[in-house]
Amino acid sequence: MAEAKGLSKPVKLKSDLAGLLGETELPRTEITKKLWNYIKANKLQTKTANGKAENAGKFIVADANLLPVFKNTKSTSKSGKLTDLTKMKEGETIDMMQMAAVVGANIE
Repeated sequence: MAEAKGLSKPVKLKSDLAGLLGETELPRTEITKKLWNYIKANKLQTKTANGKAENAGKFIVADANLLPVFKNTKSTSKSGKLTDLTKMKEGETIDMMQMAAVVGANIE
């Protein structure tokens, strides 16, 4: 069988993300899928920034389990946009477009 490459190649998860997902290594595609499954199962989406969770929308509400994962995120994209979630508090939201930065910040 051919070796997995790119997004299909398993990566090591940092401890907060590993604790949330119950895995120590996963491909990026599976990390994202499992995070979305958690978000949907716990109805952690809202239509407005820092709005109340309503199970729909483009913003993700940080609960007690997601907060440590989000707080590990401080990165600059190739376009120069800074994503700094280190001071985030429970109940605050991130835009779903920031999920790639969150995943990238929580793998080794």
